Order: sequence, then structure tokens, then C-alpha cells
Amino acid sequence: MNSILAAIITFAIAFVFLRLMDFFAQRSWIEPRLSRKLIHIGTGPLFVLCWLLFPNQPESRWLAALVPFMIVAQFALVGLGVLKDEAAVQAMSRTGNPREILRGPLFYGIVFIVLTLVFWKDSPVGMTALMLMSGGDGLADIVGRRVASPKIPWSREKSLAGSVSVFVGGWLMTAIILFVYVSAGVFARPFGSYLLPITLVTLIGTLVESLPFKDVDNITVTLAAVMAGLLVF
Repeated sequence: MNSILAAIITFAIAFVFLRLMDFFAQRSWIEPRLSRKLIHIGTGPLFVLCWLLFPNQPESRWLAALVPFMIVAQFALVGLGVLKDEAAVQAMSRTGNPREILRGPLFYGIVFIVLTLVFWKDSPVGMTALMLMSGGDGLADIVGRRVASPKIPWSREKSLAGSVSVFVGGWLMTAIILFVYVSAGVFARPFGSYLLPITLVTLIGTLVESLPFKDVDNITVTLAAVMAGLLVF
């Protein structure tokens, strides 16, 4: 497929998904906190799967990274008050304050841009880190608030159930994405050879997510996953 057409399709898929979540949140069909996490969980795998649409050409990674760049630019403008988008604010903020978009959601988008440009389809490291951030960190808040479990001793705002969901969600989402990429012939190694590295990276990312850092998990978890991935893949 032509790389420009692939970028257009990728942007269209991301835009429709985001606006759908905005629509649900604005009409109170789902609570804003849940819509924020569904965006967090769903955007990652949709975007990485769309990489398969791009041809193996030097400009492909740049055109792919343009998609999260455009979304990040919108987030920044909404968060700064330059653009008015109540639906987006309801979907991506906890309290309805647009400034909240300048933290977690903005960091999330920036991480996607950086990892797309640095790793692309050349290595499983970038997509593993993105899937851990999406499926793992995104699921932690949903499960942690709905399942009663002991608090983590070194981080009293986080629970054991949340950390378990980080590991399980991150591992499963990473495994699914790498299985697709191996099946598509992007990676030559057999899928089974990735299971141990996935487990090690996910475990390290889970430990980092459990630390008492607020609003920077998108950066800390991803950075830990990248460092671990460079060692084990």
C-alpha cells in the first residue's frame, strides 16, 4: 500500500475511535475515568496493527508518527484552552479540567511518536513497550478500582489486583501483537522464542508501575520496558 494512503487510513481509524469514546463520555454512557482508560488501552494496539499497512520504505515511519503527532497537537491545544472540545475534555480528564490533558494523555501521545520513530517495525522492543503501556498500565486503574485487594506496601494508592492486571494485560496484549507480526512475516524468529523476553519485560514494567509516581507512568513504565527490551530481545 502507498505510505500516504496508509497514514490516512491509520489517522481515520484513530480519529473514529477517539471520537467514539468522546461521544460516549459526553452523553454519560460511560464515566469519564473509564473512557480515559479505554482510550489508553485501545489506541495502542490499533495504531501498532496499522503499521502493517505501511510499505517498507524510509518515509513510512515518519508518516506513521505523523498520526500521533497530529493527535498530540490537538491534545495540547485543547489543554491550553486554544481549542474548545468539551467532548474530548470529558473523555480524557478526571475532573473536567482541560489542563489534565497536558499530563497523562499528552505524555502518552509523545511516547508513541518517539517509539514509532526509534524502533518502528525493525524491532519488537518499541511495540512491546507500547503494548505494556497500553494494555498493562491502562488496565490497572480499571481493575484496581473494581476488585478489592491488599494495597502495595510501598505505594498505598495502588493495589495488588491493579499490579496483577498490569502484568496480565501487558503480557497478553504484547503476545497478541507479536504473534500477528510473526505470522505476517515481519519477524523471522518463531513466536515461542518471544515468550520469555515478553515475560521478563512485562515483569519489570509491572514493578516500575507499582512505584508511587503520579501521572508519569506513561513515561516511567515505557522507559523501563525499552531498557529491559534492549537487553532481552
